[in-house]
Amino acid sequence: MSEYRFIKWFEELSKKDVPLVGGKGANLGELTNAGIPVPPGFCVTAEAYKYFVENVKVEDGRTLQEWIMDIISKTNVDDSKQLQENTAKIRQKIIELPMLPEIAEEIERAYKELSARFNKDAVYVAVRSSATAEDLPEASFAGQQETYLDVYGVDDVIDKVKKCWASLWTARATFYRAKQGFDHSKVYLSAVVQKMVNSEKSGVMFTANPVTNDRNEIMINASWGLGEAVVSGSVTPDEYIVEKGTWKIKEKFIAKKEVMVVRNPETGKGTVYVKVAEYLGPEWVEKQVLTDEQIVEVAKMGAKIEEHYGWPQDIEWAYDKDDGKLYIVQSRPITTLKEAKSEEKAEVTEEAEVILKGLGASPGIGAGRVVVIFDASEIDKVKEGDVLVTTMTNPDMVPAMKRASAIITDEGGRTSHAAIVSRELGIPAVVGTKVATKVLKTGDYVTVDGTRGVVYKGIVKSLVEKKEEEKAAGGQVVVAGAPLVTATKVKVNVSMPEVAERAAATGADGVGLLRAEHMILSIGQHPVKFIKEGREEELVEKLAEGIRTVAAAFYPRP
Repeated sequence: MSEYRFIKWFEELSKKDVPLVGGKGANLGELTNAGIPVPPGFCVTAEAYKYFVENVKVEDGRTLQEWIMDIISKTNVDDSKQLQENTAKIRQKIIELPMLPEIAEEIERAYKELSARFNKDAVYVAVRSSATAEDLPEASFAGQQETYLDVYGVDDVIDKVKKCWASLWTARATFYRAKQGFDHSKVYLSAVVQKMVNSEKSGVMFTANPVTNDRNEIMINASWGLGEAVVSGSVTPDEYIVEKGTWKIKEKFIAKKEVMVVRNPETGKGTVYVKVAEYLGPEWVEKQVLTDEQIVEVAKMGAKIEEHYGWPQDIEWAYDKDDGKLYIVQSRPITTLKEAKSEEKAEVTEEAEVILKGLGASPGIGAGRVVVIFDASEIDKVKEGDVLVTTMTNPDMVPAMKRASAIITDEGGRTSHAAIVSRELGIPAVVGTKVATKVLKTGDYVTVDGTRGVVYKGIVKSLVEKKEEEKAAGGQVVVAGAPLVTATKVKVNVSMPEVAERAAATGADGVGLLRAEHMILSIGQHPVKFIKEGREEELVEKLAEGIRTVAAAFYPRP
């Protein structure tokens, strides 16, 4: 095995090898050596990418690396259009330049060796990118790089390795690195080549409940066919909650699984979406994907992997049609687990009308104007503070997700892209509502409770204020990056005493106008009624109480 310069087999790798084969590759080696059932394979190391960009020349004689760095240095990542055009140019160039013969020869040899393990001349493999800065515990680059499934034959493998290299330069990966402060010239990419699991059923599991942060629960999402349907969120999967140790199945949510991903039957390459009802039969749509025995088998495997790493894991798994066995395709640490806090349930006033329900995927309350989009090309419509509503997010929508105050999707489970990214960004999200894009229209106002998975009509005062109070406790308000300092005194209007704390937290210089009509509205009776019934004192007391609340919040400001 050791006569390769650019190839490392999983058996030769461990978690120490992140710089060489990236997070994914190092993990697969680590798992293989820990006795976890991982489909076999090898990595084309980051060294190969580095060698390629430093030795291939572009038309003007510069190396590819010099040419790329020149383009990147002239790119403003906040200009979406420019970012997309420039990164597309880089990807195109990597794909069209021929593979260096010394790398091609090694890939060919390793692929043949892998196929021979299965007594075949060629096997189906998955080629996945593994960035050397990817999957660092503090930043889950969810979906930042590419995966190619059902790749077959040497030329196809070499072509996909180059496409993986190119994926280092998608607009979103480039934007993400810039914002996270990674040095573009120091990020390389390894390509993982792994025997393809011919998945009959597959999914994702979290070895701690990512919504409640309960470390004693394992959450499993499962659907028919290949796992990309679950990860991409295009299908709402079954969800099972298993208690660690007792292996009791505490909850089952059997979803309607309308679509599944399978190997393209016409070409034998790549994958296609098919309707479950047509492909497997109508009764499979609402059939439980995993048997109870399999649910427990998957959960126990998850616990074993978590024990190996000593930290809760986000794991992709699949059952192979060819041998009926469970395989682990990927495992990485859950990056968004908070130290468990007791869940406070927000009380909801009468005005909270529920218009949508789904799965609470990222906790918290968000409220704002709805913007419905169906494609990443529309992300500019989403402005700061809007509620992003879409069928399912994909990584190209991340810049818009960052601006959103909340996210709602039709499809997906708690392990989908929308869920993982929302949790990382700290933005409330409700997924799997099935009908959000039909029920909600751009311009509507809604309040999103990402803890309980519900969407309310309009802005629900009590929920939003509760959130603001928690925020206000954080102290000084910063406007556009700087504390507000003005020569003119800036005062606020206050009409509802219950928001006085929040208004005071803005750092305003005092109250310029205190309106009484809202206080009277909240008392709920007309002043004339109080006077007629001789209850003037009660009215005065109620108004005084409101004014007192505001004065106390702003004291000693006028």
